[in-house]
Amino acid sequence: MGTTTGRTVPGRVVRRVLGAATLTAALLTGLLAAPLPAGAAPVATGPDQLYLVTLAGPGEAGYRGVLPHSMHQLELRREQNLVLGSVQAPPPVYRWTTALNGFAVRLSRSQATELAANPDVALVERNVVRRLAGSAASATPGPRPGHATRGGAGTVIGVVDSGIAPENPLFSAVPGLGRSPRGFRGECSTGPEWPAGSCNRKLVGARWFVEGFGADRVRTTSSLSPRDDDGHGTQMASVAAGNAGVSVRVNDQRLGSYGGVAPQARLAVYKACWTAPDPADDGCATADLVTAIDQATADGVDVLNLSVGGPAEFDTVERALLGAAEADVVVVGAAGNGGAGSFAAHPSPWVTTVGGTTGVVRRGQVRLPSGVGFNGAMASTRGVGPARVVIGSRVAAPEATRDDARVCTPGSLDAARVAGAVVLCDRGVIGRVDKSAAVEQADGVGMVLANTAAGSVDADFHSVPTVHLHRADARALRAWLAGHPDGRISLRPLGVEHTAARVTRFTAGGDPTGAVLKPDVVGPAVGILGAVPPDVRSTRWDFVSGTSAATARTSGAAAVLLSRHGWSPSVVRSVLATSAARVGGASALREGAGLVRPGRAGAQWLAYVVEPSRYRAWLEGSVDDLNTPSVLLTGSQDSARRTITNLGRRAMYFSSSARGFTRHSVDVTPAAVRLAPGERATFTVRVTRAGGAVPLDDGWVTWLGANGSRARIPVVITR
Repeated sequence: MGTTTGRTVPGRVVRRVLGAATLTAALLTGLLAAPLPAGAAPVATGPDQLYLVTLAGPGEAGYRGVLPHSMHQLELRREQNLVLGSVQAPPPVYRWTTALNGFAVRLSRSQATELAANPDVALVERNVVRRLAGSAASATPGPRPGHATRGGAGTVIGVVDSGIAPENPLFSAVPGLGRSPRGFRGECSTGPEWPAGSCNRKLVGARWFVEGFGADRVRTTSSLSPRDDDGHGTQMASVAAGNAGVSVRVNDQRLGSYGGVAPQARLAVYKACWTAPDPADDGCATADLVTAIDQATADGVDVLNLSVGGPAEFDTVERALLGAAEADVVVVGAAGNGGAGSFAAHPSPWVTTVGGTTGVVRRGQVRLPSGVGFNGAMASTRGVGPARVVIGSRVAAPEATRDDARVCTPGSLDAARVAGAVVLCDRGVIGRVDKSAAVEQADGVGMVLANTAAGSVDADFHSVPTVHLHRADARALRAWLAGHPDGRISLRPLGVEHTAARVTRFTAGGDPTGAVLKPDVVGPAVGILGAVPPDVRSTRWDFVSGTSAATARTSGAAAVLLSRHGWSPSVVRSVLATSAARVGGASALREGAGLVRPGRAGAQWLAYVVEPSRYRAWLEGSVDDLNTPSVLLTGSQDSARRTITNLGRRAMYFSSSARGFTRHSVDVTPAAVRLAPGERATFTVRVTRAGGAVPLDDGWVTWLGANGSRARIPVVITR
C-alpha cells in the first residue's frame, strides 16, 4: 500500500496516509511503549506473549470470487507459513482465513518488532482482554425487548459473547419458527455441560474459543464449552431473538410474556468471553474475538452481534469485522460505556455502532405515616407495611461487625431483631441483590437500599420488596428515623413511568475529528429484561443496562429487515439510520442518526448503498466520499457527496431540506429528484462558513417522498 492523500482518521488510530510496513512498525512501537487502551488489559506478561498478526491481503471474504474456496485457503496458509518462518515463530494458536488473513502466535518482543517491519504484514498487536458492554443486575427495569410474535425467519444472528444457556425455553425449537436459513454451515461443539443435542432448530450453532484468554485463567466453575457462565451472552441472545410468548415469572410475580425483537430468527453462539476468579479480570481476549468473528463469517451468519466495546481504533478486531461485512454480514457493535471519558468503539463505516438511551423506568416509594413519601426505584409489584424499620448497622448479629451489618452482608443481621421489619441497608461492598437476600435470611420483610454517594438508583429482582433511594432522600429518611425510633413505614410500588428517551451518560460519544460519524444509532439501554442461566440468577431473569443491550436490540431489528425485504447489509444499515427518531438534548456526536425504530425502518423508500468492496478501498486511502448515511465534515472540508437509491417499486419524487444548523448555512443540490425503481441520484451537501471561529454545529438533511416517507441523516461540522 503506497502513500496516498485524503482525509485521515485521528492520530491515535490508523492513518491512511502511511504505508503498511511503516504503519505497523509505528503502531507496534506505540503498543509496546504506551499504556493499553481504557478497559483493556494484557492477558499475560513474559518473554513470549500472544500477538495478533494481520497480513496485508484480505481473507477469503475479501477475495470472494477470485479463487475457489479450497484453493484460496491453501494460498492463505502458504502466505502465513512464509511470514511465520521469516522469524522462526512457533505454530500459531489460531489461523484466520475468512474474515481476514492472519494468525495469533506467541512471539518475543524482537520477533514481533521484526514482523512489524515485514512489508507483507499489515498490523501487529498484543492480545488484550476487553470488557463486555453491559452490566447485569444493575438497571432500572424497563420494557421487554419486543411484543412481536413474528420476524427474522430464515436468518441467523451470530452472537459473539459469553455463551448461552440452551435449556431456556426462549431458545427451544418451538413451532412457528418459519423457513429454515439457507447457506448456514455452522456446527454445534460439544464440551463439559454441553452434550451433543444441545443445539436445535432455534439454536443452530455453538462454538467456543479460549486460547487467547487462557484456559488456566478461567474460574473453576466456568465450563469449557458454549455454556454461559456469566449470563451476559444469554441475555443478549434473548433480547435479539428469544422466542415469543414465553411467560416471565419472578419471585411469585407474573410479569407477562416475553419475546425477542426477532423471535423467528435462529441463533449461532460463539463464546469468546470468560469469567475469571476475580470478576475484575472477566472479559474477552481479542485473539478469541477475532477467531469467533472469523468462524462466524465462515459459518455464514446473516447478522453479527458484538456487544463488546473497545478502543476507537482500526485494529485487528475492526479488520475482522470488515471481512464479515465483505461477506454480506450485517455487523452491529456496542459503542461502549465509557461515557465522556472515551470515544465510541468500532469507528468503522462497516459497523453499525450503537449507543444507549433511557426511557421507561419502574418506581417505588418509601411512605411515612404522615403521608410524606420518598420516591426511588422498585422492581417488585408487591408492597409491604406499615412495618417497623431498623438500620442495618444497629442490628448486627453477635458474630458480625457493625460495618458488615451496615451494608447487609449475608449472615450479618440479627434475625431476633430483624424479623418482621424493613431494613435500611447502605449501598456498596457487595451486590445489591445479595443485600436483600441477607434481609430475607434474617426474616426481614423489606429493604430500603440507601445511596451514600451520588449515583444511580436501580430496580432489581430482590428477595424482598425493595426501594432504592438517592442519597438526599436516604438522608431525609435517616433524619426522620432519628426522631421516630419506633416509626413504621410502607414500601409501595408506583408502577412504570414513561419518560422521554435521552442518551445515557455512560454512552461513549463520537470523535469530532474522526473519519466517520459515530455512534451510528442509539437504542434502549437501561433496564432491559433478559433471560440468564439459573446458576447465575435463581430468578432466571435479570435486567441489564449498557450499550450491549441496545446493540442486541438493533441486531434483532436488522434480522427482521433482512427476513422481510432481502435487502443487502448496507441497505439494512442505511434504513436503520434514516428511519431513526431524534433524541432530545443530545448532539449527533452522542446520538448519531437517533433512536432505532424497527417498525418504521421497513417503510423506507431511500437507501445509501455501499458496495462491500468500497469499504476496503476507503480504508486503504480512497479519496472518494464513502456513501454512509451520515456526514462528518472536519477541518477545512466544506462539502460532501452522497448517493440515494429508490428502494420502492414505483417512481417517486423526492425533495430535500437541511435543518437544525445554528452556526452554518447548509445547502443541498439538487434540491429535488425523481427516481424510478432502483434508480440512483447523487447530491452534494455544501456548507457556507460563518466568519471568525465557529464551534461544532450539527443538523439534518432530509429527503421527503411524495408519499410522505422521510429519510433523514445527521450532518456534523467541526472546525
